[in-house]
Amino acid sequence: MPQVKIVAKNFMDMVASLPAMKLDKLYQNAFICQAILRSMPPLAKRYVLQLLFIDAPVTGKMLEESVLADGLSKHKVAIDRLVQLRVLTEALDRKKEATYRMNPTFQINVQKLIVHGGVLPREPMPSTAGFRLPSLEELDAYAVQQWECFLLHLISSSEAEKATTNISSSMMKVFQRGLLSQKDDKEPPRLTEGGFQFLLMDTNAQLWYIIREYIGNSEERGLDSADLVSFLLELSFHATGEAYNINTLSDIQRAIIRDLADLGLVRLQQGRKESWFIPTKLATNLSISLSDTSSRKQGYVVVETNFRMYAYSSSKLHCEILRLFARVEYQLPNLIVGAITKESLYKAFQNGITAEQIISFLQQNAHPRVAERIPTVPENVTDQIRLWESDLNRVECIPAHFFEEFPSREVFEAACDHARECGGFLWENSKKMWLVVKAESFAYMKEFLRGKKQ
Repeated sequence: MPQVKIVAKNFMDMVASLPAMKLDKLYQNAFICQAILRSMPPLAKRYVLQLLFIDAPVTGKMLEESVLADGLSKHKVAIDRLVQLRVLTEALDRKKEATYRMNPTFQINVQKLIVHGGVLPREPMPSTAGFRLPSLEELDAYAVQQWECFLLHLISSSEAEKATTNISSSMMKVFQRGLLSQKDDKEPPRLTEGGFQFLLMDTNAQLWYIIREYIGNSEERGLDSADLVSFLLELSFHATGEAYNINTLSDIQRAIIRDLADLGLVRLQQGRKESWFIPTKLATNLSISLSDTSSRKQGYVVVETNFRMYAYSSSKLHCEILRLFARVEYQLPNLIVGAITKESLYKAFQNGITAEQIISFLQQNAHPRVAERIPTVPENVTDQIRLWESDLNRVECIPAHFFEEFPSREVFEAACDHARECGGFLWENSKKMWLVVKAESFAYMKEFLRGKKQ
C-alpha cells in the first residue's frame, strides 16, 4: 500500500529554502530574527550568542574546539542549520579552512534585542476605544470553533454546513490542495490519503501544514512569500486577547488578516469608528511551535481491552475523526461511544491511514485518567491493530506479463537470464517453459525475443 508523507519538512526548512535575497529581506525585520533564533537547536543558539559581537570571520576549528567529542554530530547539525538559514556565511581562508561570519543584518537586530529588549510590533487598543474585548475563554472558544469548522469541511461538507462559517471558496481550494480530490464536477470532493493522515495530526502540525500551503500559493495571489512569512511571524509576537488597529496594517496585510480570521488565528472586531483585530493563541503560538509541534494537549479518548472506545467530548469534529477508523455506536451530549473493529480498520487502511498513525492518535489523545498509564492504550489492542494491517500486506499486486510457447529450451533459458539481468524477473516454470516478468520490462523482453527469432 503506498503511503503519503503529508508533511515532508518543517517550517524552518521552508524558510531556509527561500532565495538568498528574500532571506536577507526577512532579516530586516527584528521580529523575524527573534523567531528564527527561537527555532534553532540549542547549540546553534550558543554559536549565535558567541559570535554576536564579533565582526571578524571565525574558523570552524575554533567553534569545534568548544564541543566535546560525543557532540560533534550536534555541532555539524547546528552549523548546517545556521548556514542554510544564512545566519552564517561560509568561506575558505588562505589555508583553505572553513571560516564563518554572521549575517550583518541579523547580527545588528539580535544585538538590539539583547541590549534593549523586545518591544511589541504595534500599540494595542486604548481603553477609550468604545467596545468590550472578549475574554480569553471566549477567544479560545472562537478559535476552536473556526478551526474545527474548517476541518469539518474536509471530512463532510454536510456537517460543515450546519456550523456557521465564512471561509471563502477560493481560500478553501488553497487549503484543500493535496487533501481533497474530485474526479468530476458531479461527484463531491473526497479525502485523499494525505487528507486522512492530516486529520490525525495534532493541531500545531495541522496549522503549520496549512500555513505552508498558504505561503506556497502566495505568488499566485500576487503576494511576496517573504512579506507573508515576515507578517505571520511578526503576528506571533502580539499579545493574546489584545486588540490592534487594522489601520496600522498595509493593504496586503489586511487581506492576510481576513484570511487568518477565517481559520481562527485572529478575531475581527468592529468599533464605533475603526476596526480591530485580536490575535488568538493559534497566532501567538506560531513562533513558539516552529521547531516543536508535539505539545501536549488535553486528551479525551479511553480504549479498553475489549476494543470498546469512549471519547469524552461534545465536538462534532472529534466524532467525525473517530469514524475514520472506528465504529461509532452512539453519541451523548458529552460522550461518544464506539468500538475498534476489523471492518472499521480495514476501511481506514484502504483510505491510506496506517496502524502506527491510529495508535499514535489514540496515545496522543488519551484521556487524563489513562494518559499516565503504561501503556496508555492496551497492548492487546495495539498488537491486533498491527496484525490486521499486516493481513492486508500479505499479497502484493505487481503488473506483469506472461510468456509461453518458447521455440526451444535454449531460448527460454536465455530469456530467463535476460529478465534477471534487467531486473524484471518474477517467476518461471522450467518444465512448462513459462516466464512471468514485470510490466516495465515487457518492451525489453519483446525486443530480446524478436532478436532471437531472427
